[in-house]
Amino acid sequence: MIDRILWVDSLGGLVVGGVVLALSEWLATLYGLPHGLMVLMGCANVAYGCYSGSLVLRKRRPRVWIVALVVANAAWAVVCVILIVRFAETAQPLGLVVLALEALFVGGLAAVEWRFRERLIVDGSSAT
Repeated sequence: MIDRILWVDSLGGLVVGGVVLALSEWLATLYGLPHGLMVLMGCANVAYGCYSGSLVLRKRRPRVWIVALVVANAAWAVVCVILIVRFAETAQPLGLVVLALEALFVGGLAAVEWRFRERLIVDGSSAT
């Protein structure tokens, strides 16, 4: 049941990353953010999505892999806040709101995954 949070993490990253990559030029203009930043954000989201999705499919999930996911999500939330500060004067309000929502989403994922980390760890003796 708790594996659903990993699915949310995975599908969220893959969908958002794919959309951002597909529409990166348009979103850069709409958000008032650099195109290269949009591509980087799209790629990072796809990478997170692939990693968390791979965890769902594994029969073994060591603690270090779950902690790495939590740290990555928390770090990405911090990066989003830094980007808000960095582009506060040049980005469109919508771009800043999207960055804030992404920070809240991935920060929330980090908090939930940390809270349930022991249940997300699988030693390999039973299938997930």
